[in-house]
Amino acid sequence: MPADSERPDPATAQQRLPRTWRPLGPRIAGIVFGGALLVVFGVAWVTLGAENRAKFTPFQIGTMVVLTALGYAVIYALVRSRVVAEPDRLVIVNGYRRRELDWAEVVAIRLPPGAPWATLDLSDGTTVSAMGIQGSDGARAQQAVREIRTLADRLG
Repeated sequence: MPADSERPDPATAQQRLPRTWRPLGPRIAGIVFGGALLVVFGVAWVTLGAENRAKFTPFQIGTMVVLTALGYAVIYALVRSRVVAEPDRLVIVNGYRRRELDWAEVVAIRLPPGAPWATLDLSDGTTVSAMGIQGSDGARAQQAVREIRTLADRLG
């Protein structure tokens, strides 16, 4: 059994870096709706019958494929959102946009009640949305905000 001095402090053990926060709700919704989209389109195509399917032109089929791909691109953008704390920076990925911030730039992080996601106040007076921490995740999101605040105070 390790001595008390050898036991890791729960507060610092919880904040080992790099640390990634991802939204739970959008990932579940992305999987469910992505699968449902595939099933609905597949069933619709099969139930049309061979005679009706033969009436579709290559352009119409291409349009359906492109619209499906766009739907998956939107779902993927929501699912890939995250916040990554590294020893020297904070990385914010919102959809297809990635932003890297030095810890000194982060003044505050907020997730007010009813807000869709957390926002970071920066030293230049601007704010950055952090879609990787969704308000719909409830206590999980509040814990993420507390952890990032602690890291910003310690590393910034």
